[in-house]
Amino acid sequence: MTLSANTQTLLNRRAVLGAAYRLFYAEPLNLVRGQGVELFDGDGRRYLDAYNNVPVLGHAHPAVIEAFTRQASQINTHTRYLHDTILSYAETLVATFPAPLRQAMFTCSGSEANDLALRIAMTATGGSGVIVTSNAYHGVTALLAGMSPSLGLGVAPAVRTVPPPDSYRTSGDVGAAFGQAVAEAIADLQREGIQPAALLVDTTFASDGIFVGPQGYLDQAVAAIRAAGGLFIADEVQGGFGRSGQLWTFLRQPGLVPDMVTLGKPMGNGHPVGGVVTRPDLLDVFGQRSRYFNTFGGNTVSAAVGLAVLSTIQQQDLPGHAASVGAELAEALNSLKDVSPLVADVRGVGFYYGVELVTDHQQKTPATAEAKAVVDALAQAGVLVGVCGAASNVLKIRPPLAFQSEHIDELMQALRGVLSGMPGQ
Repeated sequence: MTLSANTQTLLNRRAVLGAAYRLFYAEPLNLVRGQGVELFDGDGRRYLDAYNNVPVLGHAHPAVIEAFTRQASQINTHTRYLHDTILSYAETLVATFPAPLRQAMFTCSGSEANDLALRIAMTATGGSGVIVTSNAYHGVTALLAGMSPSLGLGVAPAVRTVPPPDSYRTSGDVGAAFGQAVAEAIADLQREGIQPAALLVDTTFASDGIFVGPQGYLDQAVAAIRAAGGLFIADEVQGGFGRSGQLWTFLRQPGLVPDMVTLGKPMGNGHPVGGVVTRPDLLDVFGQRSRYFNTFGGNTVSAAVGLAVLSTIQQQDLPGHAASVGAELAEALNSLKDVSPLVADVRGVGFYYGVELVTDHQQKTPATAEAKAVVDALAQAGVLVGVCGAASNVLKIRPPLAFQSEHIDELMQALRGVLSGMPGQ
């Protein structure tokens, strides 16, 4: 593959950033502009963005730009001063959650939000044990890295992992299997003298391969952690803000109310905003025992941006849009099973889908190399998707909420072309 002179120059300059950074795609992209679901590189080439969940409203959304510019031109300060905007934002935000989730604390990222939620859980329960799924990603702080096995570093001593509720590889009741695995992890912690503090779950199980199960599939697991004196933390950092067809993915489970919900990524449409929504009694205990301050979390500009994002989602019923157009997307993606024998399973909801590729349907052998080749070929064709799952064999499709029916046609044309052109097809 021959890279352009500009791309090669940028790659050479990246040496200043260090070896831990990673790039997408075999031919790295130099993106310079975005609008809605479209991205443009330095040569003016257009790409359909069917991957980025951070600009939830779409790239360069005018409501976000206006809110940012207006507030930044007035004052940008923190939560140790009174300010109307952060209060309006917090009131609007918590009103979208079921009781008793009635208070919010703000951070700059989902990592910080999960870190804060765990501090609250450990303070309130007196425990230190945490249960996560086997390929989870919850953040990059030292605490969260020890609870994010997808980073490849293993997990901390007081952390136990359980298989995700895998509807493709689990026969029978996925909820019962998941609940049993959580109960066994709790028992293992207790045998080691570790009091469980929390079950921390990404509600889309995105890093595990995207699993949004049937009604009640989390109930047994949540009951188990609460019976052991721990709390249920719903990590909505990836799945929140409407893409699932509900404002919050956990709302798809009737009667399920987490003890805490963590937020980030799409919360600011690209501006760094995160937060925790929880019960006042938990924050009362935490506040009595610990101080909390975040220099930039909840600053006036971030609050204005967050309010603009949330208000736009609500006023335009974008969760309803994701549910409606997402049903068309699901039907289209399922048709890929007739295009290529690599396509084994399609799962997800709204604008959050995984397409699992395997080389052997009976053995369910992950098609890791093939998935990478598909993603790279799609990028060459001008369509951006990602991969997820422990074996990196699941195509991850999660476009901004500006995605429309006509974009499905563009996505599917590229997918069909790439899949039908794979070796052996």
